[in-house]
This record gives sequence, structure tokens and C-alpha cells, in this order.
Amino acid sequence: MHIRRAFCLLLVAGLAACSAPGAKLPPLPDATLSSYRVGPEDQLRVTVFNDPRLTGDFRVSDAGSIALPLIGTVRAAGLTTTEVERAVEKEMRDKNLFRDPSAAVQVIAYRPVFVSGMVERGGQFPYQPGMTTLTAVAVAGGFNYRAIRDYVSITRIGPDARPVEYRAERESLVQPGDVVTVFERRF
Repeated sequence: MHIRRAFCLLLVAGLAACSAPGAKLPPLPDATLSSYRVGPEDQLRVTVFNDPRLTGDFRVSDAGSIALPLIGTVRAAGLTTTEVERAVEKEMRDKNLFRDPSAAVQVIAYRPVFVSGMVERGGQFPYQPGMTTLTAVAVAGGFNYRAIRDYVSITRIGPDARPVEYRAERESLVQPGDVVTVFERRF
């Protein structure tokens, strides 16, 4: 009789573990060492050598472009900073502003990350290069007493511009624009 009861308890515990929130999400793909891709809400510093009128700080619009004086709009979203530099230089050549233009682009403020769920103070927070899910939770005040602490959900915009939800470990790298959700324990 005790064996049957122990087996039932083991079966119930196994089923409860399988139904834990987020347990069936696909794992977050490993971060690659590829160059950062600019996105909407990033703030860029564009430096055009030999013309301070074209130098300044510009926010990437929701449409994915930056508006530069004398040049107009230049697509930036989805490009690396080097590719944005080449696009700015091409526009300067096409508009006959310079024969051999030279520009530099750097990200000075990344789009934020969002943390929700079982944290002390959810919300929008500045992204920092190298940020992990654990550091994102830390800037949100840490886990609250009801949180599942071993893994979280990360919702990320995929290459097709659609959100995809993944299961991420504590040391997984966060990207700008990610939404980190901390699950609630069921017991």
C-alpha cells in the first residue's frame, strides 16, 4: 500500500514539474559574436569629418531610419554601425555634398529592456552591453518571494519582425528590446 501511495506522489510531482510555467518554451538560441544590429529607439552619434553641420546625435525612428541635416533619411534598423556609416557616406556622395566623404557611427544609447512578472519593480530599464537575465532581474529589484528563480521567459523580435518567446537561463544574454518575464511558482 505504501508503495502505491509513493508511486502516486511521485507521479503527481512529475506531472507538476512538466506543467511548470514556461517549461515547454523553446530554449533561447546561443548568442553569437556577430556585430550589434541597430534598431528603433537606439540613439546614434554620427560624426561626419570636415563638416560639423552633419555631426550630431540621432534617434532611430519607429520606421527604422535616422534623419540627418542636408542628407535626409537614412535606413539604420537591421544594420551594423559600419553599414550605417557606409549608407551615410553613400547618401553624401549621391547628393554631391562630398567627393570622398567619411563618417563614423556609434551607439550612445540602446533601446531599453523590459522586465515583468515576479520581480520587485517591473518596468522599462536601460540596456547595458553584456546584460544577462539575472542582471536584468537585479535592476528590477530582484526576484520576489513567489518567483521561479532558475529560468525566465525572453520575448524577442525575430528576423521576420514577429515576437518569439523563449525559455532562458539565468546567465543567458539579453538584447536591447527584449522582454524578460519572471514566472510565478505554483506552490
